[in-house]
Amino acid sequence: MKLRLTRSILCAVGAACVTLGGVAQADEWPDDNIRLVVPYSAGGTTDLLSRKVADLLQRELSTVVVENRPGAGSTVATGQLARGGRGSDHMLLMASPGHTIGAAIYPNLRYDPVEDFVFVRNVINIPNVMVVPGNSPYNTVAEFVEGAREQELSFSSPGIGSSVHMSGELFKNLTKSNLVHVPFRGSGEALPALLAGDVDVAFENMPTVYPHIQSGKLKALAVTTPNESEFLPGIPAMQQAGEGYGLENYETSAWFGLIAHKSFPEDGLVTLQQALDNMMSGEDFQKFLPQFGAVAGKEVGDDFQQFVQDELAKWSEVAEQANLKR
Repeated sequence: MKLRLTRSILCAVGAACVTLGGVAQADEWPDDNIRLVVPYSAGGTTDLLSRKVADLLQRELSTVVVENRPGAGSTVATGQLARGGRGSDHMLLMASPGHTIGAAIYPNLRYDPVEDFVFVRNVINIPNVMVVPGNSPYNTVAEFVEGAREQELSFSSPGIGSSVHMSGELFKNLTKSNLVHVPFRGSGEALPALLAGDVDVAFENMPTVYPHIQSGKLKALAVTTPNESEFLPGIPAMQQAGEGYGLENYETSAWFGLIAHKSFPEDGLVTLQQALDNMMSGEDFQKFLPQFGAVAGKEVGDDFQQFVQDELAKWSEVAEQANLKR
């Protein structure tokens, strides 16, 4: 009887341990597929980057499913994330300059671009490049600014509110030059106009113009990041090239980072950030960066949030000066 009782107790304790162990394991994040939302259409830079990140990240965690939710310059998908709801503890969004530019242009959005989100980490930065047609008379930033102060010159972009457009507006404001914005419907229209010399300058993403810089059809005058790019040796950073012309603090880039709903679980955030650290230090990620002329992002957590806050302040001022607020 005593032996049977002891066995019964041991079995019950063992069953309880298995049950508790199962509960603990089920509570570990992630216990479901991770959904990575891309706030733009398939095929664009944000989509391509997101799919690569998803592929590499799921080697560290569970399955990562990419969902495209385009609309209103990324504000549709971002608004949906801000509202939260079912599944938001496994949902991420690939934010980019549109996150802050959209909020700067549309200050009455139904979400706060900073307070309503958890900022996981900045993943990738892609420099913009100040480029002019190959036959342009301008060979330096200083020469271009002098020319744009003496006469009206034009700059192109793939659309109003794009990082390319806002980079041009920031340049115009800081240099107090006579630049006129010429918007197109996407890079597919903007790039040919630049190559043909129909516009005088653009502040394009590096992957868009890199082949044409290499061929000599475009001249790169500066990269828009604080430091030179290893992919364009000999091309100065804007802050250096524009010294004395109001550009000492000029900085723009196409950044891509992961954000989540403000209720995202703390243990999930720790797990996710560690997985991203592992992914970004891996050989496959490092080999992927040169395809976009990119560098790995550095800002994590609170530092990433502060970076976004600073970007919002910068673009809000530019939007005000350019009369872009809606």
